[in-house]
Amino acid sequence: MELPSALYLIPVTLGDAPLERVLPQWNASVVGGIRHFIVEDIRSARRFLRLMDREFPIDDCTFMEMGKHADERRFAGYLKPLEEGLPVGVISEAGCPAVADPGAAVVALAQQRGFRVVPLVGPSSMIMAVMSSGLCGQSFAFNGYLPVDPADRAKRLKALETRAWNEGQTQLFIETPFRNRKMFDALLTALRPQTRLCIAAGITTPGEWIRTHTIQEWKRIQLPDLSKIPAVFLIGK
Repeated sequence: MELPSALYLIPVTLGDAPLERVLPQWNASVVGGIRHFIVEDIRSARRFLRLMDREFPIDDCTFMEMGKHADERRFAGYLKPLEEGLPVGVISEAGCPAVADPGAAVVALAQQRGFRVVPLVGPSSMIMAVMSSGLCGQSFAFNGYLPVDPADRAKRLKALETRAWNEGQTQLFIETPFRNRKMFDALLTALRPQTRLCIAAGITTPGEWIRTHTIQEWKRIQLPDLSKIPAVFLIGK
């Protein structure tokens, strides 16, 4: 498939989920026409491309890494194929590129330079968490990672709870999986009993676990082991 020159944002699975369950076939057609990729991690990107097409010509491709330690000053060079009229793909490690992801800096640069940006359809843990939470879907905010220090974290949680109650805005945040239990305990301690909390873990995977209860109700519920499972936490009125 011959593609027009553009920066194509290519979603990947959120975990151990069959590609056909979460990604449209159209994505595979688009990816098949790209040979230049800006990726969060080269190894996981190559694995994803092989899953999408066993015959994909990986050895003919150029991979430019934008991981946590990549120098954003190099991103301008990453866009050089666009200047030559070629398509470029952006691949994150999980979910949609440029959402809570270093790909945002690449997209910003492409927009500044007037290149076309094309988002492809795929799973977003934040949107799917809001969909399944039963909390307000008209107004919500993603807050990324909260402070690790217990005192600072408690202060931040109380501030987000106040916003949820005063503005009716659902507040989303995430944590490193091995600290999910500590975050859960902090929520039970910091928030008022009537506040609703949703935990959306392992979205789209065989171990998907999504529950919404008040803080008072959560105190009587046995939380499964989420120490290795990405989770989204949502609090609301």
